[in-house]
Amino acid sequence: MKRIKNLYEAIYDFDNLYHAYLEARKNKRYRQDVLRFSANLEENLIQIQNELMHGTYSVGKYRQFYVYEPKKRLIMALKFKDRVVQWAIYRQLNHLLDKQFISDSYGCRNGKGAHRAADRLQYWLRKVSRKNERYYYLKLDISKYFYRVDHAILLDILKNKIADKKLMELLETIINCEDMKFGLPAGVDPDQCSYEDRLSDVGMPIGNLTSQMFANVYLNELDQYAKHELRLRRYIRYMDDIIVLHPDKQYLHELKDDIEDFINTRLNLQLNNKTAIRPVSVGIEFVGFRIWATHRKLKKKTAKKMRKRIEYLQKAYARGEATLDNVRCSLQSYMGIMQHFNSYGLQKKILSKLILRKEEGGEHGGKL
Repeated sequence: MKRIKNLYEAIYDFDNLYHAYLEARKNKRYRQDVLRFSANLEENLIQIQNELMHGTYSVGKYRQFYVYEPKKRLIMALKFKDRVVQWAIYRQLNHLLDKQFISDSYGCRNGKGAHRAADRLQYWLRKVSRKNERYYYLKLDISKYFYRVDHAILLDILKNKIADKKLMELLETIINCEDMKFGLPAGVDPDQCSYEDRLSDVGMPIGNLTSQMFANVYLNELDQYAKHELRLRRYIRYMDDIIVLHPDKQYLHELKDDIEDFINTRLNLQLNNKTAIRPVSVGIEFVGFRIWATHRKLKKKTAKKMRKRIEYLQKAYARGEATLDNVRCSLQSYMGIMQHFNSYGLQKKILSKLILRKEEGGEHGGKL
């Protein structure tokens, strides 16, 4: 495998920085920080170019907040200038790293994604359903993955792939950010850990574009081990969720031990208690669906949240806190999601209860 060379100049090339700016501002162009940056666009891009060229760039201060979908996560958001830098790196580096990944890795990759991952797993389930053997699945889930990535191991992996000293210095600046601790002690949730107890030698900020890229690079080590050393045929990964199919249940138990040993010793990670071995006939929870050979359904928890969100919008519309366009956009988004699974019953349940009326004294309801 050839190491990546002579890429740094392409990253701070003005044309690359301009296109990085266009990517970073997508769907955000009217936010105040984006408007301020855009008002002096050429000057700001030249400043970034000079900082990268002379090695003086440092990562700005992170803004921290929680999101609660699909589960509670601590998000760390960078200023717009830093997001432009991240896009400049991503545009030049990601496609070169992506060439080294296995085809059955689907998270945060162009042309892949959750629906493609679900399609691939269902294709395998259809194939094994025609066999006489009873098949089982091994589901592996890595505990607090983004918060536990080891910086030293990640940098060693990147050094084996990249022979560009200045680029490696820039990546190290982002990974070992001096002003922010990203990591959590093993087994600790983000809201249970004070900033003082966070770790500076592990973890990546959820929300960074480069974190998505690094996350795939890091677990590509496991993918290569699974494919080339363990010789697994039906192995699929979506970020830190991994499924393996096999007809021998005992073999899957042994495989689980081999993989756990690999991620413990080579990647300094741990599996969580969602790891399980079950017959494929019960359906496999993966990328937000429960998947069988014949059909797939949205996870009950996700369907419940969807119905609650529609009910909330209905009440918000009645109070005048949401417009008809707000409701329509959300509903169209959900209907788009429902095209990817067997959703007749769920659609009927949602649409039968969706009646938009304004509260007394307000405007009349509208049609979707």
